[in-house]
Amino acid sequence: QVQLVESGGGLVQAGNSLRLSCAASGRTFRFSTYTMGWFRQAPGKEREFVAAISWSGRSTYYIDSVKGRFTISRDNAKNTVTLQMNSLKPEDTASYYCAASGYSGSPYYLQKSDDYAYWGQGTQVTVSA
Repeated sequence: QVQLVESGGGLVQAGNSLRLSCAASGRTFRFSTYTMGWFRQAPGKEREFVAAISWSGRSTYYIDSVKGRFTISRDNAKNTVTLQMNSLKPEDTASYYCAASGYSGSPYYLQKSDDYAYWGQGTQVTVSA
């Protein structure tokens, strides 16, 4: 059984920062071989890809709306992936989900929910104006 547990969400004012973390576990889950991604879903909207990082950490990809503000990173020794979110905007308000994909290759090609086999329960991020 694979578990992805997000943490770090909260309520912040626009312009401030939050750091989301995702801890992965599972008896046979080899975290270091999975591409990890972050998605978000705002009320009444479809789930949206935010960022992804390759298994090695050497390759990342972001949607245009968060480029330069968000940074995804991973620690394969600790089985964690992090999303540092700076200069937050009200439009960043959403539930944020961590996901793991068994596909290799550039994270650019892994932007669809169907590309990811495992998901966390989500953590709420609310940005006030």
